[in-house]
Amino acid sequence: MPIELKERPIFIIGYERSGTTLLMAMLGCHPRIAIPEVGWLFPRIYPWRYTYGDLSIESNLRTMAAEMLFGLNQPLWGMSLNPRTAVDEIISMAPERSFAGIYTAMHLRYAKEFGNKPRWGQKTPNNLFFVSQILENFPHAQFIFIARDGRDACATSLQSAFGAGHIYYAAHTWDLANTFVKPFRIKLDPSTWLDVSYEELVREPIKVLKEICDFLGEKYSPRMLEFYNTPIGIQRGKQRDHAPLGHAVSDKYVGIYKYLLSLRDQQIYAAVAGETHKECGYDLDVEPIEISEEEKALWLEWDGRIRVARLDGPGGHIVFESYRDWLAEQRMIRKQKGIWSDRDITNEFPAGHQDEEYIVGFRAPKRWKEHFSIKRRYA
Repeated sequence: MPIELKERPIFIIGYERSGTTLLMAMLGCHPRIAIPEVGWLFPRIYPWRYTYGDLSIESNLRTMAAEMLFGLNQPLWGMSLNPRTAVDEIISMAPERSFAGIYTAMHLRYAKEFGNKPRWGQKTPNNLFFVSQILENFPHAQFIFIARDGRDACATSLQSAFGAGHIYYAAHTWDLANTFVKPFRIKLDPSTWLDVSYEELVREPIKVLKEICDFLGEKYSPRMLEFYNTPIGIQRGKQRDHAPLGHAVSDKYVGIYKYLLSLRDQQIYAAVAGETHKECGYDLDVEPIEISEEEKALWLEWDGRIRVARLDGPGGHIVFESYRDWLAEQRMIRKQKGIWSDRDITNEFPAGHQDEEYIVGFRAPKRWKEHFSIKRRYA
């Protein structure tokens, strides 16, 4: 059932490497808003909730709650929960025995501990693919979609320890994300959906943050500009992939594609995402090139191979990836135990989508992980 909250939940979404983390850190400094680290709960758990069986059965609900709670990229979101009793505490706070109930309880618990704030939000970039599902569970949710010049976003992705392995797929996923949200701009009212420009945010942060606060119905707070002094800002700022979080907001990352992408990379990007790029209000410096099917296949293979090689490299996400693989296996184990069967399969999005692995947050394709016999690693 839909969950009605006293305060409207906030969802920050956008293509990865577009400033979602920056906005998360900024809004998390607001005196009334608590936003934990990335969750990935809608992409990883929600489409397969049927595999937990009847959630009125205590053991099934506990399994789902445990997988949601202990699978966070930041352990327990930094909350001072006793691992032995954490599941009990979260379930006791849930307004209902469902995915949305556990989801709500986790965020309420975080908001209570970190500032005892009345309102919570969540930043998971790929929640952009689950706007409809989020609204089914939280009908009064508000969405902030942050867009960035795709060339800069793709260039940053290619430089990241967890991003794309080839410009072709980086451009493809940027195009996929920005195309996917188009209907929501038309369908949702101005009190539910807000578009934010990364470039405008870093150049005029006070102006944009005031506009965001107006959208949220909150008073502007200068504390939002002090994000880099918070635990999230300090921790993230030490990481190569999130160095901008370690200092005051700056526009020095605008236009980085000019020295990170080769001319040919820019031409490939223009061929794959050029039309959407222009629709988003950005200009192109180059003309697109013709791309053959053979080249597409080769570049996709290179992308997969490079992603796998990065998993256990410096800053790689092998631990997080191992947990994602484990989650998929647990579904089949529950099937073997008779908790669910083929009759229960919903084939809910993104099941069967050509980009399913990317959408749910895998950092490398299963095909190539198996090909290279990647060994898992758990924290």
